[in-house]
Amino acid sequence: MKRTTTNVLFAVAFTGLTAGLSACGFVGFPGVYKIDIEQGNLVEQDMIEQLQLGMSRRQVRFIMGSPLVEDTFNPNRWDYPYVIRNGQTIIREAQVSIYFEDDVLTRITGDYLPEWATEGAGTSDSSSGGSSDSTSDEAAEQDAATDDQSS
Repeated sequence: MKRTTTNVLFAVAFTGLTAGLSACGFVGFPGVYKIDIEQGNLVEQDMIEQLQLGMSRRQVRFIMGSPLVEDTFNPNRWDYPYVIRNGQTIIREAQVSIYFEDDVLTRITGDYLPEWATEGAGTSDSSSGGSSDSTSDEAAEQDAATDDQSS
């Protein structure tokens, strides 16, 4: 009788302890250190500044590293997503897309842009002879063509 009571008490204590400890993960254990988790390609502005129009894919891969996403349906686009988070909290998130035509760098979009991609992007200066408007028109046409190819 005494042995059966001891086994029952042990089983109840073990079950209570297990349930209590598993709840700590759900509630959040105070003082637990959460590490920063980096996913994707680390992209920084100085890397983007090294890119120049007309660079080959090989040169771009040397500077930027291998793209995380190489779309099989659009091989002329490389995507470099990056996110760093602490637990569920996103600390930093960035996205850069690089476009090629005939294996030559033609444009860059995303959170980081080189100076040559941002010059005249928001302004239409009359001294530029309208070149910024034609560049934006070409970019819009390329976006439309990319969208048509992917759908």
